[in-house]
Amino acid sequence: QVHLVESGGGLVQAGGSLRVSCVASGRIFSVTAMGWYRQAPGKQRELVATITSGGSTNYADSVKGRFTISRDNAKNTVYLQMNSLKPEDTAVYYCNAETLLPGVNYWGQGTQVTVSS
Repeated sequence: QVHLVESGGGLVQAGGSLRVSCVASGRIFSVTAMGWYRQAPGKQRELVATITSGGSTNYADSVKGRFTISRDNAKNTVYLQMNSLKPEDTAVYYCNAETLLPGVNYWGQGTQVTVSS
């Protein structure tokens, strides 16, 4: 079992910045990649960014150049630095952990990010 706890969401004006964090605990050794997803009201959950245990990153086209995912292995923490935020970035942001077992992944409870225009 892997337990994920997100923090750092909030309200920010368009053009501003915010950083969300995700602390992982439990069977950390089984985690192969972590990522951030988001879900806006009335929309499906979508990928924002992922980072592998080796540090390789992947971003949704909509956030490339604005968002940066990083990880601190010593703290078992993954960050998502969000710059130049837009109202369309408003969503609940969820942390995800993929594991060695195919199809087994874990989710955090989510943190709300609201960008006002």
